[in-house]
Amino acid sequence: MTVQGDRNRRKRKQRAAVAGLAALLASAALVQASPQETKTKEKEKQVLTTQNKFYCKIKALNPAERERHRQLTDKLVTARREIVETEKGYEFQFSPSNVSIGELADWVAAEGKCCPFFDFHIDLEREGSLLCLRLTGEEGIKPFIRSEFQIPSK
Repeated sequence: MTVQGDRNRRKRKQRAAVAGLAALLASAALVQASPQETKTKEKEKQVLTTQNKFYCKIKALNPAERERHRQLTDKLVTARREIVETEKGYEFQFSPSNVSIGELADWVAAEGKCCPFFDFHIDLEREGSLLCLRLTGEEGIKPFIRSEFQIPSK
């Protein structure tokens, strides 16, 4: 037998051994995973799938619109008085003296172009002393909202 043939045979054996070891370790990890670990991994997988489902269309706004939208987003994040978690999303509450209905409407119009999966609700409540923006959407939208709108964890 040639030296080259011997090397090739050894490489094939090494690959087979590595593949077998990897399969053994993977099956052992499955067997040893607790129900809690399995649930956690499934939840993480669901969040990743959800985040892939909800994504912003960056090119929906031209550069000037994008800059204006960024400015409004910064203002809204800074000016929000309270964040209320709802069954299907989140409500952001503002003082009309800090954020106008017009600014909120402009923000919604731009956000709706790049993130059409959101449902937007604007309310003026308490005799005009409370301005609310509620963001909702399909199931799984809440983790996306928490991430994108800098909502602190509880």
